[in-house]
Amino acid sequence: MQSHSTTVDGIAMRWEERGPGDPVILLHGIPTCPALWREVAPLVEGHRVIAWEMPGYGASIPEGRDRDISVATQADYLIAWMRSQGIQRATLVGHDLGGGVAQIAAVRAPQMVSGLLLTNAICYDSWPVPLVAAVAKTGSIAKHAPDSSFHQLLKLMFSKGHETEAAAEAAFEAHAPHYDRHGEAEAFVRQAQSLNVEDTKTIAGQLSGLGLPARIVWGAADEFQKVEYGERLAADLGAPLRRIEGGLHFTPEDHPRILADEINALLRTVAATRPA
Repeated sequence: MQSHSTTVDGIAMRWEERGPGDPVILLHGIPTCPALWREVAPLVEGHRVIAWEMPGYGASIPEGRDRDISVATQADYLIAWMRSQGIQRATLVGHDLGGGVAQIAAVRAPQMVSGLLLTNAICYDSWPVPLVAAVAKTGSIAKHAPDSSFHQLLKLMFSKGHETEAAAEAAFEAHAPHYDRHGEAEAFVRQAQSLNVEDTKTIAGQLSGLGLPARIVWGAADEFQKVEYGERLAADLGAPLRRIEGGLHFTPEDHPRILADEINALLRTVAATRPA
């Protein structure tokens, strides 16, 4: 994956990409960055694979200062970035908050979305999860937490969301350095306080009318995003649901082969339904 950056509407935006072809955009959540897809992207076949970074997250944490970084506004940022890059249509793949961004973008600009894959994504009234909501509520105190305490919080999130401690440690090593460089707990509090469940509740009733090729992949034992929400998304989108029994929250890191297989299957469907 090669790193790229550009400025769109005054915002420095970053992404990683590999390969030529029709674009597939991979969207991360909290507290992750494009590295979430590091083992998935090389397995996606015959497409331009782009892992886009939300402003205010990862290496782009500084772009979140004094700026709206809510999920709904991230969808607007994504659409603006796509237009800046001449991307007329793309398949969107979203995990966690990135799944919410993908849903909202598909509702707001359906002509720019050719397919949708969601994995353990926020949706409806499924979020923010209690741990993140508590950080948002106690933000004035939490943002002054010592680095060691904040590291323990991140490690707890990764431990509860991964199936092995080795995977949790690898995730911490991939994502924590961005917080180390850009404000630690203060940056995480800013992210947590930007979250508003109304962003997905507002568009929930429009999902069933999208008519897009879609697939749902869900770690069925996820404590953060219950599998019942994956079942509801599958019903509303008319999409097959692949349950990962025993799977937890961070499916792209625990099960990259399954995610890639499902993305590739979706891309074949998208290609088959493309107008001549």
